[in-house]
Amino acid sequence: MKRPTLIIACLTALILALSGCGQGRENIPYEPDTPAPAPLDGVFASSGGTMTFNGDGKTVVLDLTEDFAGRTGLPAGHCEATYDFTQDLPPHGRVSVRADTAHSMEITVGTGEERTVVNLPIGFASEDGATYSVYVGAVTEDRIPILLRGDVNETVLFQRQSG
Repeated sequence: MKRPTLIIACLTALILALSGCGQGRENIPYEPDTPAPAPLDGVFASSGGTMTFNGDGKTVVLDLTEDFAGRTGLPAGHCEATYDFTQDLPPHGRVSVRADTAHSMEITVGTGEERTVVNLPIGFASEDGATYSVYVGAVTEDRIPILLRGDVNETVLFQRQSG
């Protein structure tokens, strides 16, 4: 009678050891072994308009062209918004990350029922627009490459203005 109990106990221990006692490995976003970059600060300009950051890591003032706004779903002209750099991390969905590891930039304009949330992919399109790449380090203190995906992919490069 002791033998079946011992076998069951060993099998249970083996199953728990292999399954991590019911705890899977934590799925967390990649973060390099370098200090986190400072929040964006200054005016970033492109053919799509400007994004002005005040260094608080949360708010941005947009002044966008009709064309860029139409292609992204953001409002044209001048408006205030909040932003967050993100990655899609299954099974958790979209999570906040450091700007230098982001795959997208989420911009929120307005509040309540008037609220618009737009997720802008980050990356660089190939010269012919057939492909694009997203990689760690695409966003820097001097640039934000917004990727407009479609039949022909295009990068709208927001670059920090000096001064």
